[in-house]
Amino acid sequence: MPSATISAAFWDRIARKYAASPIKDMASYEHTLTRTAAYLSNSDRVLEIGCGTGTTALKLAPFAGSILATDFAPGMIAIAREKGAGTDNVRFETVSAGAPPQGPFDAILGFNLFHLVPDLPQVLAGLRDQLAPGGLLISKSACLRDANPLIRLLIPAMQLVGKAPYVNVFSVAGLERMITDAGFEIVETGTFPKKPPARFIVARKR
Repeated sequence: MPSATISAAFWDRIARKYAASPIKDMASYEHTLTRTAAYLSNSDRVLEIGCGTGTTALKLAPFAGSILATDFAPGMIAIAREKGAGTDNVRFETVSAGAPPQGPFDAILGFNLFHLVPDLPQVLAGLRDQLAPGGLLISKSACLRDANPLIRLLIPAMQLVGKAPYVNVFSVAGLERMITDAGFEIVETGTFPKKPPARFIVARKR
């Protein structure tokens, strides 16, 4: 079974629990929203990938023209649609691997996602193709190679008992290199929170 299918089943299974869980680091989350909103305008067509239960898309809705928020877990999208009822400029859709939404988009958002993607260089190249000239890829990713080694040791054990999805382990430097190699210029980068390191990156299509 492909890892994408396994991960979709994992996120479907925990969707309601995930939706009910509080954000662990609200200060870092709010900072991420503030920095992201600074790059959006009310005419922008925005795509969010891996939108989960839709919280981030709904919070950013006032700053964008339209947001197409996608996830490959139907359970997550069902909850997002419940939360987003009445928000006119956000649409939530389930997508399958290999069937990306049609661009071009002015900005593509991917938060807490890239460390869950098996073939990240290929995905980044595909996202670049969906951006308009000069469009932005705005992401925040857990860089677990720079984290406490104990976390990396625990992941396989958690996966064996169904408590963790597929995880791609990379460093901050490795992630930034993959993004630039995919045809982007990094225009802003920063780590918040510091532990475990989560890298916020804004990259412009070259």
